[in-house]
Amino acid sequence: MKTTKLFKSISCFIILLGFTHNSNASDPGGLTAKEKSIVTISALTAKGDLENLENALVEGLDAGLTVNEIKEVMVHLYAYCGFPRSLRGLQTFIKVLDERKAKGIEDNMGTEASPIEDTHTKYDRGKANLEALVQRKLDGPPTDYAEFAPIIEVFLKEHLFADIFERDVLNYQQRELVTVSVLITIGDLEPMLRSHMNICLIQGITPTQLKELVVIVGKNVDQAKIESAKEVLNELLESKK
Repeated sequence: MKTTKLFKSISCFIILLGFTHNSNASDPGGLTAKEKSIVTISALTAKGDLENLENALVEGLDAGLTVNEIKEVMVHLYAYCGFPRSLRGLQTFIKVLDERKAKGIEDNMGTEASPIEDTHTKYDRGKANLEALVQRKLDGPPTDYAEFAPIIEVFLKEHLFADIFERDVLNYQQRELVTVSVLITIGDLEPMLRSHMNICLIQGITPTQLKELVVIVGKNVDQAKIESAKEVLNELLESKK
């Protein structure tokens, strides 16, 4: 009788312990497993580290990212690190998917981007998307680069913030995680990095999550770039106090 009660007590404790462990497997205050994978995949693709990217892609799929979500990460980051890195990343992803398919693994394709039915011009749609990102109107004087080379402002609004940002395979938070990860990896882009870290905060990404992002990127990027990113983030957070 006593032995049975003791066994039940021990069993309940083990079950409770397992539940607690699983509940804490993903820190509720930190990035999710999918978000961590987005950060790692973005950094490795931007760096051109294709060998480690293969493992990161497998981990991303196992973490629950769909094939289309990972493809969209690759598409998005080309705007920040160029077509060559993006295309090599996509080629590496094809290789990973082929190898998994040969092993009988069927990965979740996920949803495609919804068709765009907005009849406004691409420039106006891009401007609206950018205003939604920064949560303020952008009707002031043009930036120095836009005044110097007006066509680049057209490309930014029509292509980056309309063609790319309005695709709903990834949300704004996920796209900014990609962008910040790539900017840190490239390095020497502190003003733009600060701007996009600020957009992350505006979009609901927490300081804790941004700090974790920097740590994750730091596993594969030169420490000088990471120290610079930490300094940018610390100065940004100080300015918010």
